[in-house]
Amino acid sequence: MQRGRNMDSSKYSCSICLDLLKDPVTIPCGHSYCMNCIKDFWDGEDQRGKYSCPQCRKEFKPRPELVKNVMLSELVEDLKKTGLQAAPADHCYAAPEDVACDVCTGRKMKAVKSCLFCLISYCENHLQPHCDIPGLKKHKLVNPSKTLQDNICSCHDEVMKIFCRTDQQCICYLCTMDEHKGHETVPAAAERAEKQKKLQESRQQIHQRIQDQKEDVKLLQQEVEAINASADKAVEDSEKIFTELIRLLQKRSSEVKQQIRSQQETEVSRVKELQEKLEQEITELKRKDAELEQLSHTEDHTQFLLNYPSLPALSRSKHSSSINIRPLRHFEDVTAAVSELRDKLQDVLRDSWTNISLMVTEVDVLLSEPKPKTGFLIYSQPITLDINTAHKSILLSEGNRKVSLMLQSYPDHPERFTYWNQVLSRESLTGRCYWEVEMKGEVYVAVSYKNIRRTGQSDESRLGFNDKSWALRCDSKGYTFWHNKVSTSIKSPVSSRIGVFLDHRAGILSFYSVSETMTLLHRVQTRFTQPLQAGVWLFKPGTSAEFINIK
Repeated sequence: MQRGRNMDSSKYSCSICLDLLKDPVTIPCGHSYCMNCIKDFWDGEDQRGKYSCPQCRKEFKPRPELVKNVMLSELVEDLKKTGLQAAPADHCYAAPEDVACDVCTGRKMKAVKSCLFCLISYCENHLQPHCDIPGLKKHKLVNPSKTLQDNICSCHDEVMKIFCRTDQQCICYLCTMDEHKGHETVPAAAERAEKQKKLQESRQQIHQRIQDQKEDVKLLQQEVEAINASADKAVEDSEKIFTELIRLLQKRSSEVKQQIRSQQETEVSRVKELQEKLEQEITELKRKDAELEQLSHTEDHTQFLLNYPSLPALSRSKHSSSINIRPLRHFEDVTAAVSELRDKLQDVLRDSWTNISLMVTEVDVLLSEPKPKTGFLIYSQPITLDINTAHKSILLSEGNRKVSLMLQSYPDHPERFTYWNQVLSRESLTGRCYWEVEMKGEVYVAVSYKNIRRTGQSDESRLGFNDKSWALRCDSKGYTFWHNKVSTSIKSPVSSRIGVFLDHRAGILSFYSVSETMTLLHRVQTRFTQPLQAGVWLFKPGTSAEFINIK
């Protein structure tokens, strides 16, 4: 209802002030305005001497006399009584940023649709024929567009309804007879349909990627919660264990203290008992000494001689002989024993603490490997081979990424393999890395510590046959994994390309067969103690291997 009122009210609005007519006047061309509005407009044209209609631009000379249109004035008053108002300019008329109706004259209305056939934009009023007339109903209507003229050929001024696949551009039918003659052309609608199909496929991939990323975000959130829960439990359990250790040490300290004090009391009591006995002997000896002193002062020789034999002989002490028969030792040995225990505990704690600290730093988030195949690309590692490690039968090419068997005159070098046809990479591999090797013939794809032996034909210098290297043997029959002389046979369809994923910190090394899909061949779970280097071993003549630059 409001929409209809707005449309009706616009018929009785002044195109100058955009409000309902006030004191309406009708000029000779038939258009009506507010009296004051048209007077002000013509006052501005006095210098020209000609007076025009703001809508149709028809000119009048001399200046027409303005007379109030009584019938129109009464009609506007009646409309006001019904509550009808002029349509707000912001909702009906085109602003600079809007698409304007190409049919409107004077102040243009907003376009609601653009016709790709007519190449014209229409307001709601002027669009009506496209909704009513059967022939116009077939036209393609789109949302208002400011770029309709881009559909016109700049050379022939014709609508471009053809797509040139040769030059990948839109053209008109005349262009097919001119500069695009002989090119592969199709109707623009057909090309749009094909590209629309590809666009939908791309959108489906994007939507799938979004879904995958949402799942990853969910997994990461779960991982955060798991990490927090695990860390909280580890802290709680560690505090309990350390509290138990502290209590155990305190208990042992209390027991040692109690034992020392008990032994102290026993020894002090024994010493004091001996001391008392010795003091008693001293008293007795002093008494005897007094008697002897008294006898020594007897002046009567006869009396002295008579009393002398009655003196008892001086007996040997029963207690003093056991004193100082060995150096005195108190509780120094206890202190030494406790010190020795402390040193041993420090050694144990130091070794254990190193292991505990390593366990803490080796905590990993989402140890599961990335999803093949795109998930590995973020870890792709360019590999170049070190010519100083290459056996003299190995030829390097393709920027030192490809190896094949051909005798070379390399100078001697301490890092060169002297017996086996092997070569290692320049790069030291840590963290998470992924690379691929394209092979021909029997090839060992390997990783190795740098300190692997380089000279001689022993297993110590042979990739996969010692504790310093891991190797996957690949040939037309299948795969075999080697480490420290132990082999593992692998049953899987054979591919000419091998992918290697390394998570050094987590101790994961995985080998994949790479084709249209990725198939896990073998996974190693261990603890790497040094950085690793990629390597290959060419087993027979005619074999080659190339480290691929993954994009």
